[in-house]
Amino acid sequence: MKVLTEKILSQSAYTADIDVPLEKIDIADWLFTLPEAEYLRCCPPDHIGSGVTMTDDGRRMVINVEMIGTGLVIQHYVAEEATASYCRMNSISDVFTPVGRTQVNVIWELIAESLEGGRTRYTNRVTSHPTDVFMDFLAEHGQTFEQAAMARQEAGGDHNRRETPLFAASIARRAIAKAAAK
Repeated sequence: MKVLTEKILSQSAYTADIDVPLEKIDIADWLFTLPEAEYLRCCPPDHIGSGVTMTDDGRRMVINVEMIGTGLVIQHYVAEEATASYCRMNSISDVFTPVGRTQVNVIWELIAESLEGGRTRYTNRVTSHPTDVFMDFLAEHGQTFEQAAMARQEAGGDHNRRETPLFAASIARRAIAKAAAK
């Protein structure tokens, strides 16, 4: 399978500010210890399940199951970079649509930046690229890339808009709990 990185299927970035200083935030710790119940609270009813695992070669991995628009999406996010203030996760995601199954590439970036007054800005950026398998799927079903991109942009943007403030609040709760436990 080939990822068509020159084409963007969808892209969105939303931010939420939280009342926790950047030094107390650890996005990687939050992401790789996130209880499934907390993940479900971060975008109901879209979030269905999650878990943490490893690739065969030992890289950290997060599996998320969610509805985005009319597609059931299983994300296989592999950590390309995972630090306290930045995570870049890369997935070949399975998408189950009403007319069949296909695969897309999804890059999920979780970013924390310091703000004045001991606050932090959280950015949740999601970029999807088609794969050659996805392009064949579109051709088989008589849909253009432009039609698919418009639908994915609308559904993915809406999903990201709703989950970003809930992720930020969850990250803040984790930071406050860890600080209190010290």
